[in-house]
Amino acid sequence: MLVAIRGGEQAIENAERRVFEQRRGDPSIPELSNDQISEQLSLAVDRAMNEGAIYDRHAASQALKQAQGDSVEAAFLLRTFRATLPRAGYSEPLNTSSMMIERRVSPIVKQAPGEQFLGATYDYSHRLLNNEKRRETAASLDQLEGQPVYVAHVAAQLAAEGIAEELVPAHRFEQVADITQAPIAHPVPRDARLQALARADEGFLTGLANSTLQGWGQNFPLCVEVRIGKVNVDYVIPELGFAITIARVTLSECEILNKKPDLQKAEPRFTRGYGLAFGYSERRAMAIAVNDRALRGRELGETIQAPIEDEQFVLSNADGVDAAGLLQSLKLPHYVSYQAEVERLREIQAAARHKEDQQ
Repeated sequence: MLVAIRGGEQAIENAERRVFEQRRGDPSIPELSNDQISEQLSLAVDRAMNEGAIYDRHAASQALKQAQGDSVEAAFLLRTFRATLPRAGYSEPLNTSSMMIERRVSPIVKQAPGEQFLGATYDYSHRLLNNEKRRETAASLDQLEGQPVYVAHVAAQLAAEGIAEELVPAHRFEQVADITQAPIAHPVPRDARLQALARADEGFLTGLANSTLQGWGQNFPLCVEVRIGKVNVDYVIPELGFAITIARVTLSECEILNKKPDLQKAEPRFTRGYGLAFGYSERRAMAIAVNDRALRGRELGETIQAPIEDEQFVLSNADGVDAAGLLQSLKLPHYVSYQAEVERLREIQAAARHKEDQQ
């Protein structure tokens, strides 16, 4: 039981002042600007946008600065900010087939259609702390200089060849769930599930994905493709009656195959998992894809055996903002609950002593 308390106003004001002082740090050191955070801590900004469920680099930079770099707190700030914004409508479904590629790799197909593009990645660099006081030089652009690069999806080719399952035709966008407007109810349709995974805590998603890679589950994936690039956002203007491009966003996309074929179909094929995330969020997109495939077990007739396959467990615990809120509520006054537990413990102790005395 939580107890409302009065008083302590001065203490709260002092605590807020201490937060401001701690957030600012040494006044002799120049203050960070939002532009510096956006440009030099871009991956942290991308994570905040994903978990805050809003594509706004300036707001995400401000949230990270205000939250002292705490991604969960920054996501909370972004969600409260998003809730104040007017809703103009829904864009057209994004067409990632027309993505302007900045990075694209397919680990399973050496000669992927449209070639491979390493782009910017830490995959092949030494994970060593650079303590040298030298100016970091910008890496030169390679194949991506010049004209934009557009390449077909590898998974679509595999589906055409009868290796991977065909995608079910997408619903009209008016029918797609919107978990920001209505709470999810179990069983959750795949569109709502993917939305929940897209804004879930990245560490939680990564841990769950690792669990099935370690054998705690039935999903043994092969990464079909990872791609990062810019995609146009089109919106139908009611007065015009046709769609126009209103923005261009950077997205990370991943598709995986489960190595266990779907034997319930007349023509067995490998099943697929899908992940999409804002910005340079490759690890998040991969983790979403692995979790997506694991959570499709119910619709594919599989027996639920592991935590990653339990939809209610995953979606009830994946949201970092919700999880942090419940955890931090333990810091609120619980005087009545504690006294009740102490009384119960004393009764148990008294009963145990009485039993010993009788023996």
